[in-house]
Amino acid sequence: MELRKRVKLSKLEYDLGLSQDAPTEGRCSSNMMWGTATSNATPQGCLGEVSLLGGSGNCSGSGILLWWPWRQCVSMAAGLLLAGLLALTQAWCVNAIHENLLWFSQLTEVEREISFRTECGLYYSYYKQMLQAPSIQEGLSDLIHDNLTESKRTINLLQRMNIYQEVFLSVLYRLLPIQSYLEPVYFYIYTVFSLQAVYVIALYLTAWLLSGSWLAGVLTGVWYILNRVDTTRVEFTISLRENWSLPFLALQVTAITCYLRPQLTALQQKVMVWLMYVTTFCFCLTWQFNQFILLVQALIIYTLDCADFLTTTQVTTLYLVQVSGLLSVWLLQFCNSMILGSLVLSFIVAVLFIRHCQSGLKTGSLLVRLGKLLLHSAMVFLLTITINYLTKKALQLKSDEHIFKFIKSKFALGPTRDFDASLYLCEEAFGLLPLDTLERLAGTLLLYPYVLTLLLLSGMLAVATLQKLSRPKVGSVEERKGAGEGRVVTFRPDVAYNLLHTLFFGLLAFSTMRMKYIWTGHMCAVAAYGVCGTELWTLILNTLRCNSKVLFRLVRYAVPLAMIGFLYYKFWPKLMEELSELREFYDPDTVELMTWISTKTPKRAVFAGSMQLLAGIKLCTGRVLTNHPHYEDKDLRERTRQTLSFLLLSLHSWCQ
Repeated sequence: MELRKRVKLSKLEYDLGLSQDAPTEGRCSSNMMWGTATSNATPQGCLGEVSLLGGSGNCSGSGILLWWPWRQCVSMAAGLLLAGLLALTQAWCVNAIHENLLWFSQLTEVEREISFRTECGLYYSYYKQMLQAPSIQEGLSDLIHDNLTESKRTINLLQRMNIYQEVFLSVLYRLLPIQSYLEPVYFYIYTVFSLQAVYVIALYLTAWLLSGSWLAGVLTGVWYILNRVDTTRVEFTISLRENWSLPFLALQVTAITCYLRPQLTALQQKVMVWLMYVTTFCFCLTWQFNQFILLVQALIIYTLDCADFLTTTQVTTLYLVQVSGLLSVWLLQFCNSMILGSLVLSFIVAVLFIRHCQSGLKTGSLLVRLGKLLLHSAMVFLLTITINYLTKKALQLKSDEHIFKFIKSKFALGPTRDFDASLYLCEEAFGLLPLDTLERLAGTLLLYPYVLTLLLLSGMLAVATLQKLSRPKVGSVEERKGAGEGRVVTFRPDVAYNLLHTLFFGLLAFSTMRMKYIWTGHMCAVAAYGVCGTELWTLILNTLRCNSKVLFRLVRYAVPLAMIGFLYYKFWPKLMEELSELREFYDPDTVELMTWISTKTPKRAVFAGSMQLLAGIKLCTGRVLTNHPHYEDKDLRERTRQTLSFLLLSLHSWCQ
């Protein structure tokens, strides 16, 4: 495929709709984490009830007076309005870039389908297949008893692949009265681009919840849009599973952040639990790698539990939400054994079982508690491995063994010449994170506040953890009083969760470049929290010995506004230039090949070749395939190895 520049027909005018108005003063979130045992946690000494947006406490982080109700409503409305504007901006930007990159509106149907490269074409083919079916029932039956995707095999696509989103969209398109003015392909891509808007809103709300200021949400949205190269690739990989699932993961993180806030009412807690379940379910349903992402998240919850940042109820609830989401997907995917054999389920079962059996884990002195935690972690690890091994043996599960082969080969823990592992290792996306990524992030002023925030919060988390582990859980009043004397560091559990989230997924992104899209979006929210929150500025102003209320409020609002102004001045022309660059899709050879296959070969003809090409053949011609890019099946991996070996031998013989 070649992207050729085309003549610019008219001057396009764009308006991102970003407002740079300073936020109205309001209640601050009692974000201050430094305090003493005999004083309030915030330097302003104000605590109170929590609100879902805007932080906890009856005063702002800068210590201003209580708001009148109408001012709270105005601030809330302004924050939500800006969230919507930024979300629409992101959706509009990726749609404009997709159109300008391919001149999609002027392409023929076969050219549009060819533009869905590799596995994207395979997934989109099932959306097309459902629309071409005589009825919804027959379309579902064809997916459940499919004999076109893999020759000489009948497979259940709803069990094997995460394509419920294609099924849902095809049914929705049939039911809605939009067929006369909206083509099916546009309904599909507009839905995916709309999820980008949902993604921005989720990150915006997370930053707002953490900092107590919607100005942090604005900065998050601006950073996400400007760092589009590193935050998303949706404009040229529309059907990729991660483009469907990551917005729901971001919403889940937002719900967890809200759930971990202090002093929520019983009703608010129930709403958050249901939101966590729904978002976890949608995330798991739309991506086959959900179990590995949830495993990282379960490790985060386990770490917070060991450090005593979460209550027993919170820990159990978070684990059960993950289990419920996975089991719901297991049922919808016709009891997919890969889910039951996942490491995350084994880990959660092991944690909850040992946690129930082992009493007195959080008692004793610092050294005693550290010893207990080491023993506890060793027992959890051994029981997890045992449960997972026995489960896979009982289910005869080998669908995900290629992923563990890839991990072993990548870190030199196993054979490096394994065929399945080599297929991943030869791809740039599965290599280490390139250093030029950090250069781009630094160019938009994202990296510097992120690193500062990370260092500050990590130090505070370490100190708070040591103090929690050193503080006896039982004892006399004198012991508890003695343990509370001196300087005490309190750390909000919602901040602790987000800190570990960005640390864990940051390490994952550095190890595998493809995983950076999970990290960079959340990175924007954490950096914005650092700029608009209270911790960083309190430390700086205290160090400079000039922490007055007026100066604190001025710096906290002026710096992010100045950053937004700088980003607008520097990157607005570049964004306009990028959006005005017009190219066109040009791939006559592939178009000719697909046309020949459609007109000159039998409809039941079977094709073998590279996985990338075969996905396009499935979409454009509907012919039967030998293999395809969805690699989560042992028999398919063996067939792919044999097919590629045969093709290489044939090519070698032909060259001789």
